[in-house]
Amino acid sequence: MPIRKGGVSVDLQQQPISALKGVGPRVAEKLAARGLATLQDLWLQLPRQYEDRTALTPIGLLKPGVAAQVEGRVEAVERGFRYRPMLRVAIGDDSHGTLVLRFFQFRAAQVAQFQVGARVRCYGTPRPGKQGLEIVHPSYRLIDDGGDDALGSSLDPVYPAIEGLGPVSLRRLIAQALDRLPAEEALELLPRQLRDGLPSLREALLTVHRPPQDADVALLLAGRHPAQGRLAVGGLLPHHLGLPRRGLAHPGHAAPVLRATALADTLRQRLPFALTGAQQRVFEQIRADLARPHPMLRLVQGDVGSGKTVVAALAAMCAVEVGQEAALLAPTELLAEQHLNNLRGWFEPMGVRVAWLAGKVTGKARAKVLEEVASGEAQVVVGTHALMQEGVAFHDLALAIVDEQHRFGVHQRLALRDKGTGGNGNGDAIVPHQLVMTATPIPRTLAMAAYADLDVSAIDELPPGRTPVQTVALSAERRPELVERIRKACAEGRQAYWVCTLIDDSDEVVAQAAQSTFEDLCKRLPEVRVGLVHGRMKAAEKQATMRAFKDGAIGLLVATTVIEVGVDVPNASLMVIENAERLGLAQLHQLRGRVGRGSAASSCVLLYQAPLSQMARQRLETMRETNDGFVIAEKDLELRGPGELLGTRQTGLAQFRVADLARDADLLPQVHEKGGEVLRESPDLAERIVARWVGGAVRFAAA
Repeated sequence: MPIRKGGVSVDLQQQPISALKGVGPRVAEKLAARGLATLQDLWLQLPRQYEDRTALTPIGLLKPGVAAQVEGRVEAVERGFRYRPMLRVAIGDDSHGTLVLRFFQFRAAQVAQFQVGARVRCYGTPRPGKQGLEIVHPSYRLIDDGGDDALGSSLDPVYPAIEGLGPVSLRRLIAQALDRLPAEEALELLPRQLRDGLPSLREALLTVHRPPQDADVALLLAGRHPAQGRLAVGGLLPHHLGLPRRGLAHPGHAAPVLRATALADTLRQRLPFALTGAQQRVFEQIRADLARPHPMLRLVQGDVGSGKTVVAALAAMCAVEVGQEAALLAPTELLAEQHLNNLRGWFEPMGVRVAWLAGKVTGKARAKVLEEVASGEAQVVVGTHALMQEGVAFHDLALAIVDEQHRFGVHQRLALRDKGTGGNGNGDAIVPHQLVMTATPIPRTLAMAAYADLDVSAIDELPPGRTPVQTVALSAERRPELVERIRKACAEGRQAYWVCTLIDDSDEVVAQAAQSTFEDLCKRLPEVRVGLVHGRMKAAEKQATMRAFKDGAIGLLVATTVIEVGVDVPNASLMVIENAERLGLAQLHQLRGRVGRGSAASSCVLLYQAPLSQMARQRLETMRETNDGFVIAEKDLELRGPGELLGTRQTGLAQFRVADLARDADLLPQVHEKGGEVLRESPDLAERIVARWVGGAVRFAAA
């Protein structure tokens, strides 16, 4: 909806966030870091869950694990200093129930608020504590006996956190943006005949951000409300509208024809192991792609340890044999170094030069590598994001391999592709073939939707001799037994991981944090060297710790899920996953893949906090029953929905602004149908829909 501002027509949807009250340069910068720059971006910043503050639950009727709002009077206050500062406030009501509010972080002014007899209203999820139910860091307010104590009239939306911006401030900004929503006819792009009874975009946005009193709470919390379905259709539709447009660009692209495979065959004969049937099948698919004059864009998916790297190495040999280069890009230096060591072990005895380029390669060493890459002396180049920097020029890049491709943004993958851009004299752009790999299997029912413009191959067979990891689920109450098990394993020379879902103790959720777990295990296991790795550490510090663990200097590594994609440590035979009930199946399976890589029998312990929801119980049972990543992926699709406690996404799937492929898979047939109608009846409308929901990300086809 264009408006007039100073004599200039402005599209309200694209009006900058800075136009809102309270958005100065600093706030705008914080929002921009999360991709929020316009009013439209705020409209599409949807709640991740809802809190029901429309009613009060008697304390005596609270159920563990079920979020509720309660009101009571302060009965006792205890401020402890034994291990670390802690504030415990006991409140009670007429139901003769008592609830403990526990705070790890608090100010003196907060302590002063909680006078015995004070009236407190709070919201949170009660969990069993040492003296009955307790809520850790509830949201709360004190109510004056003569003051306003009206309950909320609707569900309260909870938005994804933005660093440096409080939840109340974010809600106010989104409310301001919603107040500027244009009329339906100015906002809606999808023709009425294609909405099939779904609400308009304006109605859907207002319903999701401001649920009316008569809204179906259960549907909203499950992500199945018609308003959420309308937004999901809007999020999925441009993906399918964009695919035909991307296909049109392919005939204008040419790629090197790599038919020679003698070196690949020689490498296969020299390997100290035989390829599995799945590896052979996938390499034959790649070999056929490389022999064509059009760019290969193939995704190879397979479990950790299925042998994707060997297949990529064989493909790289097809480029080396004709005098061209191959590049392998990995998301971390440790993972890239692991690939480097493997490739050098296979390639250098055959006289193939493998170069290494990462952030820590500096000075003269870096200049030498850049010279080798530019001259073609370096036939295979392995590295991290450094490969995509402006100063890196390839002699003749024919194949770009990207490992754990979901860890890279669209622009990063495009930057690597553009390193090989040239021409063939006929006006066609020459681009390298692209092979992308992921260790996160994608449900077969979604692969075509998520990667409709890629050819998908699956290495669905593990090499012989690998012992399946034994998986058990234990209640958190049995932690002491587990600590003793780790003590014994480390004494026998083996190593272990202990994974936590959080870095620090959270204000909102009950989950064992990595920092406090690290401190606790250091005290309990003084004879074991314990390391700590999490995402907020400096890269050099994190890499040093991971390398020490790989080298055996550290016996127990406490980490967040940052080690989901990590290095190969064959001596690590025990994986403990704290609060396993909070993670999705795909992430649990990825973490379990860190062990079972050596000859020793390996175990994975899923440590959970009771009580378990039905979905969490099914996830843990699935993990105990199978080690097959493809079976797990299908079960994940069957089980998962929105509203999971941590909002864990199925990694490896195409990222959508609003829709979730796993949740919204049932919408795909009608999205295909609607997309076809829009393209046939109004190609211009297709362009506008793609621009709204995707924008520049449509270049993904070339990424």
